[in-house]
Amino acid sequence: MRPPGRLSASVDDRPATPTGSLAIELRKVSKWYGDFQVLREVDLEVHRGERIVVCGPSGSGKSTLIRCINRLEEHRSGTIWVEGEELTSDLRRIEKIRSEVGMVFQSFNLFPHLTVLDNLCLAPQWVRRLPRAEAERNALALLARVKISEQAMKYPGQLSGGQQQRAAIARALCMNPRIMLFDEPTSALDPEMVKEVLEVMSELAEQGMTMMVVTHEMGFARAVADRVVFMDEGEIVEDAPPEEFFSNPRSERTRQFLSQILDH
Repeated sequence: MRPPGRLSASVDDRPATPTGSLAIELRKVSKWYGDFQVLREVDLEVHRGERIVVCGPSGSGKSTLIRCINRLEEHRSGTIWVEGEELTSDLRRIEKIRSEVGMVFQSFNLFPHLTVLDNLCLAPQWVRRLPRAEAERNALALLARVKISEQAMKYPGQLSGGQQQRAAIARALCMNPRIMLFDEPTSALDPEMVKEVLEVMSELAEQGMTMMVVTHEMGFARAVADRVVFMDEGEIVEDAPPEEFFSNPRSERTRQFLSQILDH
């Protein structure tokens, strides 16, 4: 469901190419796991610089949705554009899109046998062909930005969970992405570590990064999101600014979800 007035035409009436201000556009995107349909003709637009929080119950399709945007999952039907490029099975297009999109997962996915600095330098050296010295300069600047510069020469196992997640965010930023995707980035963290990761994400948002964040952190959604998207059973049920989403949700399913999550 789209907020009233957001679009002047229906999905079917829109032009066949995405408009220039959109960072991400999904039209009628569907996906199945075997006989189970996890995404049901999802339509979504994300403008450049927008911060979108995606929430919903377990199994609602929110993580699958975000993983389809950089082809970690392959959608079965519909169309996805990222920064004007249509996402198809063409490997060159996938690589181009992934070069514009950083992703941070629940698990930190850092290489345990490499130092934090080496984790950050690896992709810029191999993919961007940056000289080691330049990759290190950029990596150290980003570690300072996420406030763990003193951890550069340590191995991931020597860091706390919050420090590892901040290192993972810095690693994604090393590729200078135009879009950042976060798939429940705080769900594996102890409660005291959640705040430090959310602070880094909030700073990114303040600097104008286009962001999609799958999370149950409703305080973050209230403070940072331009829009909150609620999913259930593979569909977008509600798409609204935070003040409207939390104070006057239109859907009964949204109201039920909020009553459960905000009471805990």
